[in-house]
Amino acid sequence: MNTASDGSAPAILDALGSGLPTLLLQFLLVLALLIAGIFIYMAVTPFHERELLRNGNTAAATVLGGALVAIAIPLAALLATTGALLDILVWGVVAVLLQLLTVVIVSHLLRGMRAMIEAGQVAAAIPLVAAQLSIGLLNAAAMVPA
Repeated sequence: MNTASDGSAPAILDALGSGLPTLLLQFLLVLALLIAGIFIYMAVTPFHERELLRNGNTAAATVLGGALVAIAIPLAALLATTGALLDILVWGVVAVLLQLLTVVIVSHLLRGMRAMIEAGQVAAAIPLVAAQLSIGLLNAAAMVPA
């Protein structure tokens, strides 16, 4: 009988003692990637999110919220499918880069998007958020081993 799964208190504590440090390392790495990703995102996007948010711009808040979720989706998939910290780091960076590329492409396709978002037009934010979430979901699916 597997002692880690027998349900006894010592077995549970043993499993917790061996698994918790790994879980915390993986979670902290993904959290660092998410925070770094959103800060890099804010640095390279064509709008000034912090200023727009301070001014109550709903469109900018929508886009930033979409970016945060879109980066988190593939990072969550990594947590669910791999335990190796190097895999999480490498593919997490790929996920962030794909989101940055998405913003660049959508910004070029929708020429007036920056001005519309800066003007608070949520309708301009929706296609960008949809593209971000779509890429995040596709990226997450591609990271799941077959």
